[in-house]
Amino acid sequence: MAIAEQFAGLQMDQLIGAPLRAAADASTLLANSTADFINRVGFDGEGKVRTVAFGYQKRSANEDGTSNLDEMKVDIPMLAIVPIPNLQVDEVNILFDMEVKQSERQESSMDMGATITGSVNLGIVKVSVTGNISAHQSNTRSSDNSAKYHVDVRATNHGTPEGLARVLDMMAANVAPMLVGSSIKDGNGQSLPEQARLKAERLKTLRSEISQIENRLGAAKGGLENSLAQLKRIGSSQLNIYQGTITRLMNAIDNDKLDKEIQEAKTDEARKAAEKKKEDSEKLVMGYSQAMDEVNQCWNVFQSQAGDFVKMIADSNTSPDELSEMFALKALDNNGTPQEYKKGEAYYAALLGAQKSAVDNQRNVSQIETELFDKKSEYSDAVAGKAPAALPGTAPAVSEHTTSGDNTASADTSAQKKK
Repeated sequence: MAIAEQFAGLQMDQLIGAPLRAAADASTLLANSTADFINRVGFDGEGKVRTVAFGYQKRSANEDGTSNLDEMKVDIPMLAIVPIPNLQVDEVNILFDMEVKQSERQESSMDMGATITGSVNLGIVKVSVTGNISAHQSNTRSSDNSAKYHVDVRATNHGTPEGLARVLDMMAANVAPMLVGSSIKDGNGQSLPEQARLKAERLKTLRSEISQIENRLGAAKGGLENSLAQLKRIGSSQLNIYQGTITRLMNAIDNDKLDKEIQEAKTDEARKAAEKKKEDSEKLVMGYSQAMDEVNQCWNVFQSQAGDFVKMIADSNTSPDELSEMFALKALDNNGTPQEYKKGEAYYAALLGAQKSAVDNQRNVSQIETELFDKKSEYSDAVAGKAPAALPGTAPAVSEHTTSGDNTASADTSAQKKK
C-alpha cells in the first residue's frame, strides 16, 4: 500500500472537535459546580445568607477608674471566609502525530557444495587437499506503522467571581460588632464591691443616655443646617429676580442714542434739551444702582445671619404667621424702587415655609441641648458621689457615702426644724 493511502481513513473533524466539545462540557460542569457550592454553602434552606458568629471580649476604661468588659459578637458571611472553587478551562492543546514506516529487503543466495579430496606424496611429505563450494538465497519484507494522539488541558482557579465579590463587599460594609453582654470591673479587671458596682452601673447608664442624646442632637443639628441652607437658597432666588429687574431697567436706557441726539442738535435749545435728557438718564442709572445696593445689603445680611435670626425667633416662643421683621428684608418693584418685603413677592410663601421649618428645628435643637446639659450635670453629680435628685412626691435618696450615724443626725436635724 502506498504511504499516502495510510491517511485516507482518518476523520480529522472528530479527532480535533471531540476534545474541544469535551472541554466545553467540562467548563459547563465546572460552572455548575461553582454555583452549587455558592448555593449550598452560602445560603440556608430559606435563601438567607449563612453566617458564622465570632465572639470576643472588648475592654475599655471609664472616667471613674473602672473598666467595661463587653462581650461582642460579629456575624461574618460564610462565603467571605471560605475559598470558592471557580475552576475554568483556560487552554486546550491537541497534538496528533502519525508516523508510517515501510521498508522492503530482498536477498537471494544459492547453496551448492562439492568436495574434492586428494593427496600427493612428495617424498617424505604427504599433502592432503579438500575443497568446498556453497551458494545461499533468501527473501525478506518488513513494515512499521505508529500513531500518537495527545490532548493537553489546563484549568486554573479564577477565585471569587466579580459579581459575588461586589455582593460580599456590600455585606462587609454592613457587618458591625454587636454587644451581647457587659460587666463592670475595676481598673485591673477584677470584680467590684457591691457599693462601688452600683455606682459604676449608674455611671455607665448615664454615659449611655448621654451618648444617645448626643446622637439625637447631631441628627437635629443636621436637620437645622438643611433647613437654614434651604432658607438661604430661596433668598438667593428672590434676590436674582431683583437683579434681573435692575438689569432690564438699565438696558432700557440707550446712552448711545442720547449722545447722538446731542451731536446732531442743530440749535442750542435742542442741544441743551438733549443734554438735560442724558443728565436725567444718568441720575436714573445712579438711582437704580443705589436701590440695588440697598436691596443687596439687606439680603446679604440675611445670608450671613440667618441662623442667628432663626434662633432669636425660636427663643421668643412665638409662631409668626408672616416673615419675621427681624430679617428686615426689602423688595424692588418694577420701577426699581425699594420697598418693604411682603406678601405677593415671588418667593414669599416659600421663604415663610422655610422660616417655619428652620424655627421648629432650632427649637428641637435647643430642647435637646438642654436635656444634654441636665444629663451631663447629673453625671457630674454621680461622679462626685451626690445622690440623684428626688422626683416630686418621693423621699430624697440617701447619698451612697452617708453612714448610718449621718442618717440619724440628718433625721434629728429635720425634727428640730419641724419644732
